[in-house]
Amino acid sequence: MARRTTQPPPPEDFEENILDIDVGDEMRSSFLEYAYSVIYSRALPDARDGLKPVQRRILHTMNDMGLRPDRGHVKSARVVGEVMGRLHPHGDGAIYDALVRMAQPWSMRLPMVDGHGNFGSPDDSPAAMRYTECRMTPAALEMTASIGEDTVDFRPNYDSRELEPSVLPAAIPNLVVNGTTGIAVGMATNMAPHNLIEVVQALRHLIKHPEADTEALMRFIPGPDLPTGGKIVGLDGIKDAYETGRGVFKMRATARIESVTARRKGIVVTELPYGVGTEKVVERIKTLVQGKKLQGISDIKDLTDREHGLRLVIEVKNGFHPEALLEQLYKQTPLEDSFGINNVALVDGQPRTLGLKQLLEVFLEHRLDVVRRRSQFRRNKAADRLHLVEGLLIAILDIDEVIQVIRSSENAAAARTRLMDIFDLTEVQAEYILEMQLRRLTKFSRLELEKEQEDLQRTIEELDAILGDTDVLRGVVSDELAEIAKTYGTPRRTVLLESSGATATAAATPLEVADDPCWVYLSSTGLLARSADDSAPGEGGARARHDVLTSVVRGTARGEVGVVTTKGRLIKLGVLELPTLPATANDPHLSGGLPISEFVELGNDERVLCLADLTTDGPGLALGTRDGIVKRVNPEVLSRDEWDVIALKEGDELVGAVQLRTGTEHLCFVTSDAQLLHYGADMVRPQGRTGGGIAGVRVSDGARVTWFGAVDPEMSVLVTSSGASTSLPGTENGSVKVTDFLQYPSKGRGTGGVRCHRFLKGEDVLVFAWAGDSPARAAASSGAPIDLPPTDDRRDGSGVPSSQPIAACAGPVAARVPTTEPVGG
Repeated sequence: MARRTTQPPPPEDFEENILDIDVGDEMRSSFLEYAYSVIYSRALPDARDGLKPVQRRILHTMNDMGLRPDRGHVKSARVVGEVMGRLHPHGDGAIYDALVRMAQPWSMRLPMVDGHGNFGSPDDSPAAMRYTECRMTPAALEMTASIGEDTVDFRPNYDSRELEPSVLPAAIPNLVVNGTTGIAVGMATNMAPHNLIEVVQALRHLIKHPEADTEALMRFIPGPDLPTGGKIVGLDGIKDAYETGRGVFKMRATARIESVTARRKGIVVTELPYGVGTEKVVERIKTLVQGKKLQGISDIKDLTDREHGLRLVIEVKNGFHPEALLEQLYKQTPLEDSFGINNVALVDGQPRTLGLKQLLEVFLEHRLDVVRRRSQFRRNKAADRLHLVEGLLIAILDIDEVIQVIRSSENAAAARTRLMDIFDLTEVQAEYILEMQLRRLTKFSRLELEKEQEDLQRTIEELDAILGDTDVLRGVVSDELAEIAKTYGTPRRTVLLESSGATATAAATPLEVADDPCWVYLSSTGLLARSADDSAPGEGGARARHDVLTSVVRGTARGEVGVVTTKGRLIKLGVLELPTLPATANDPHLSGGLPISEFVELGNDERVLCLADLTTDGPGLALGTRDGIVKRVNPEVLSRDEWDVIALKEGDELVGAVQLRTGTEHLCFVTSDAQLLHYGADMVRPQGRTGGGIAGVRVSDGARVTWFGAVDPEMSVLVTSSGASTSLPGTENGSVKVTDFLQYPSKGRGTGGVRCHRFLKGEDVLVFAWAGDSPARAAASSGAPIDLPPTDDRRDGSGVPSSQPIAACAGPVAARVPTTEPVGG
């Protein structure tokens, strides 16, 4: 039988307290609290260090744990547990996901975590945290550097038992370099990664020119630089995003047409859009083929491995045009994807949508504050130590009396008081003397203390200069940023294209392309393209909007041209593979082009110098090497894909190659010690391809040839740029000079030439030289134009500072067209 229970009656003094609450008000209040927590504590990054709270807590915890790059890895679970127990009261899954992303090189342009083990792939999730290990990367150390020097504010953690930083010192512009993504309540952020070197160049320019606008900053940051490489097609959306904080751009995979078998062509994909994995692409292609929405594909193979990287091979059936098929793949598969920029970040605790300049300004203000607080901290520490050192020096001068005073005192307090009275010491100095060991009060210690006193005084003066002068403070920040770029900077991975190039019209291109005459272009940034018709360069205005054309040759659409490399190789290149550039009066700009690496496989430290037409008549090629060897090559075309055009000695390489137009040009050498020599091309007897050349210029010990080419002295100018040999190439703007080439007399072959540039203080080498038809156009490594100074009448005068390092120069395109108009094979 069940027992019946009853509740005891309430006490007599019990009073019910029931509150009537409006459900709508409660929902609004709770939702606002939840939204506030998500926005400020989880989803959005701080614009200063570019980190979300969980990322900041991970790096701070790893720094406290001593997980530095020079120490061993530890289990990821240990880091996650420390972060969750001390600072981040949320699920371990969220913490581990954030840690994994900071270790993935395809997610972060500059990873902050060095992972050991299976950290996943763009398609697969990582192993569990108990199976992986981690530690900080060197870049992560820069994010936490000087955090113990009162550089940032600390706040209580979730249970107020510990303190955590509200922001990291962040010596790296992390938000712009690595980007971020996050979904909050009512808002989201999606920021693209960028190249560290380009961002630092823009920051340093902004330090010197605070009034710089977005257009000026885009000369240094032309667009995002995605971790997975690929191409960005169309730059209008990027400019909108840099202006307003919102914009959209298209990402396109890097693909080239190859012969995958003896009889079959294929499309080889080596780089995918940011955030796209190979399995996603393969699955989509298979679905389209099975649904008969995509034709022309016989097979698809994923040959990706750790040694060779990404390699997705799409075999094309015979009878289908690979270029047209690639265009269909771009339209219907993730080989082309969009990225929507939404630069939302926290500024002074409030979410804001920021343009490029605002992002850089917020970071600079943070770094100025960090360096100022760090300098004040170090100044205070140095002043405290100097105070003690001065007291020790006083004690050493009267050491016997000091000892007598201490021995005759009844206790430590009395000794301290007597020392203060007798030797005029402060309480801190007297206490320090009492605690000091007697063996330190020697003659040698006195010398050390005097040297330490001088060093401390000098340090205090330097820190006072930083604290007292804003310009000095900004200079320190600029120098530190330059060192960051030098240490952690890497070359750009993503190619920026105004338009899609050849594939933009592939769908309307017939299967058989007519063998019409055209022009082939090579730009200073290594882009190759061909013209759509036979109009001479200059007639239609084919030139680069942000680039210069360094080599132009005549060819046919179904013919071949050659490229000459620094290793002395001439490699055949099919013109049909190159993207087509419209060159009309209505569109006078180079609107496409693809990198040379899409068509030619180059070895380590091998570069393409020029284009060459494959004809057996004409004056041929002129070549110049780093060691001063010159050679004219007889025109010769072999039935091979490549061959050597010069027999180079060990350690030597080509620095210049040029297609001669008439054979009456002057060959010119410019050496790194600012010597110029030129003479007629008829002074060099042509040789066969196996010849090693003859002495072209006498090179001094320790010097090398900086530039070689062919010029018309009546029409040419010389552009030189000097710098320091100890500087990292491409980081020093240099002193630039432009001189009329007629200022330099010709001399005999094999002589030393004449001086063409005077070095300023701190300069000892020519970092760049070029001679050619006037007017000259210069470009930076990104292809952005650089203004050249007016012509200097002094042939050996010094230069004027340049706005940024010069990477290439070229004259008018029409001036380089061969008068005989040879047609490529």
